[in-house]
Amino acid sequence: MKTLQVTFLLNGFEKTIVSAPNRTLLDVLRDDLNLTGAKDSCGGEGECGACTVIVDDKAINACMILIGQVQGCAVETIEGLAENGQLHPLQRAFVEAGAVQCGYCTPGAILAAKALLLENPHPSDVEIRDGLSGNLCRCTGYVKIVEAVRLAAAEMRHA
Repeated sequence: MKTLQVTFLLNGFEKTIVSAPNRTLLDVLRDDLNLTGAKDSCGGEGECGACTVIVDDKAINACMILIGQVQGCAVETIEGLAENGQLHPLQRAFVEAGAVQCGYCTPGAILAAKALLLENPHPSDVEIRDGLSGNLCRCTGYVKIVEAVRLAAAEMRHA
């Protein structure tokens, strides 16, 4: 079986993986690295956003990218978002706004929101909804999620 070696930054730490080239980033994160925040909800169709991670500051569906494509990239998962035991402003805002219900889509939505705020620190509600349009949520109706992103954006701008 052919393998490839891939080196990338994972949540700020250099990581080298030896893997079959046809495996997705999602498979490697979940099965090899035990990082289960990114979910497989649509069977690798790229339709739900539950597997959203940040690759080089862009929200990416981890089920749609092969492991070799992250060579030399910076990958961020929900597990790397909190620092020094403190929740990231987005994590805190999702809790405070009641934007989590079942929680299944929450990691992907938070990372999509972070990528949005990296690009646009002062988004309108329409821009927030557009930035989260690839993340499906069956529970919240998105009102609380938009509120959470708005709260986090304000906190991050003032930090």
